[in-house]
Amino acid sequence: MKPSGSWRAAAPGPGEVAGAGGVAEVVSGPGSVAEAVAVQEELRPLVDLVGPGPSAPETVAGLDVAYSLGGDLLAAAVTVLDARTLAVVDSAVSVGRPAFGYVPGLFAFRELPALLAALDRLATVPDLLVCDGHGLAHPRRFGLACHLGVVTGLPAIGVGKTALVGTWDPPATGRGAWSPLRDGGDVVGRVLRTQDGVKPVFVSVGHRMSLENATAQVLALAPRFRLPESTRTADRLCRDALSRAEHPD
Repeated sequence: MKPSGSWRAAAPGPGEVAGAGGVAEVVSGPGSVAEAVAVQEELRPLVDLVGPGPSAPETVAGLDVAYSLGGDLLAAAVTVLDARTLAVVDSAVSVGRPAFGYVPGLFAFRELPALLAALDRLATVPDLLVCDGHGLAHPRRFGLACHLGVVTGLPAIGVGKTALVGTWDPPATGRGAWSPLRDGGDVVGRVLRTQDGVKPVFVSVGHRMSLENATAQVLALAPRFRLPESTRTADRLCRDALSRAEHPD
């Protein structure tokens, strides 16, 4: 269950980040693209890319965000799954306005405040965060999964439907096959086949996880479909919440 006080207390707070203000900027929103990039650069050294992370998590949270057609309204959802049965044991949503403009590579600043609000409404502290997006596989090596991991202190991974950066060879067609995702000479993730003959997903480390463990967790969360159940359930929840916000009774 959720401990007394914010479970984000273990995360760096304003004034605890080198140069001060890093996390505060994340929550309140930077005022410009330059400020947002500066926050990413400031927080990036805090990312743990080694892990190894929980090999047998009891609970796994999926996080996703849905946008209105005009892009001026969003719904952020978090679903917490029992890692053994993949049943949803807790969930929360937050509906609001995007906190930042639409800038490639800076999507975290649009979504982070709403996702943190949804996380704070949970009764359960998940063992692992699975983001619909990227972690290390990012132009500045600090995608949404890294951002959420540093701010919350929780292990986090990114699972993207498409690549944001990098080149790769197609993995073999069988479930579990993968190939390295490379960018600028670095391995930033894996291109993973979660089902026989379906399009792969793009897995990258966010925080406090190894790439090997991240790959294993994604496969465990995707026994039947291309996307992990954590993403599928969060996607449904945020879309339903957005629909209710746009069309109230």
